[in-house]
Amino acid sequence: MAEQRRTAAFAETGSRYFPVLVGLFVGVMLISNVTASRPAVFFSSWLQFDLGPIHVNGLPTDGAFFLFPLAYVLGDVISEVYGFRAMRRVIALGFGILLLASASLWVADQLPTSDPVTDAQTHELQAAFHTVSGVIPQILIAGLAGYLVGEFLNSYVLVRMKERSGEQRLWARLIGSTIVGEAADTVVFCAIAAPALGFTTFSSFLSYTLVGFVWKVCIEVLVMPITYAVCGWLKRREPTYGEQLQSATNR
Repeated sequence: MAEQRRTAAFAETGSRYFPVLVGLFVGVMLISNVTASRPAVFFSSWLQFDLGPIHVNGLPTDGAFFLFPLAYVLGDVISEVYGFRAMRRVIALGFGILLLASASLWVADQLPTSDPVTDAQTHELQAAFHTVSGVIPQILIAGLAGYLVGEFLNSYVLVRMKERSGEQRLWARLIGSTIVGEAADTVVFCAIAAPALGFTTFSSFLSYTLVGFVWKVCIEVLVMPITYAVCGWLKRREPTYGEQLQSATNR
């Protein structure tokens, strides 16, 4: 076991590639937590059935469903190439930026409003912003909680599996870490965000949670060839990764 763990290699973070990955990751997280305030239901016109106490009426989701899985793909790449310590710093940075976004929205919503009689158009815009920003902070809180738990577990599981298997079985690390991280993230996020999105019944909450989890895992599997390619590309171009790998395998 000890010999296997010595085969795990990780690159240093002082390269030109690491900041780009961090920027993409934080940007995806921020955009996802804003777009998640838009509820959506697919196939409600025909996908209706009862399963015991659960009534399914379409597939409930939110506006982040098409972008959010990319955050876990990026988290996998960072964890695989740069390690758990580097990913912890990225998670902390993302947490701080999401907090800043939440605080900024709250402050903007508290600013003085115009007179609805003398300036009706501007007041209309202010009221619309209040309607949206009144939901977004709850979504951001849900995103922060799910993000911390999910990304931490995703990175931790991936790196621990790599310490055991070395460079082999990347597919198992990607799938295993995603299942653990996405399960935790989805349950925590949906438990907090579902009421704000209108999913107030047990059936709608369960459907929202299951659809989100299955969708994210399926996306991870579908884009796995791209994740493989990006990880391989970075490993070949990070000099410190090659040095650590050679040192580890030559012991």
